[in-house]
Amino acid sequence: MKMLLVRYRALILYLIFGGLTTLVNMVVFYLLFTVWHSTYQFAYIMAWFWSVLFAYLTNRVWVFGSQVHGFKGLAYEVWQFYLARVLTGILGFAILAFGVRLLHQEANTWNLIQNVFVVISNFVLGKLYVFKKRS
Repeated sequence: MKMLLVRYRALILYLIFGGLTTLVNMVVFYLLFTVWHSTYQFAYIMAWFWSVLFAYLTNRVWVFGSQVHGFKGLAYEVWQFYLARVLTGILGFAILAFGVRLLHQEANTWNLIQNVFVVISNFVLGKLYVFKKRS
């Protein structure tokens, strides 16, 4: 059992913090869209911003254990992280718009659906690209 936990540590922690990141996203989106009646586009962008900030901080420290130090290395890591998140953010927005605009369904439901796709995509990009161990 301990060997499995060690082997899949990053995945387990990513699922935990990915779940918390999704929660941040869902709460911000719900408050802006449902409670304060903003557009789903604005709610999505604000939810994306706050959840990406939360995700970077938790992924860097606890999930992938980044050892990058110094301004240049940190700036490069942040750049890669946000670039990857912009790409998956566009994917998420397309999924949300598909459900809301084309299928005329509830935005909170489609925000949850897009989050599933985005969390999986973000893990792959984080593991293989952003927080990849460099020699």
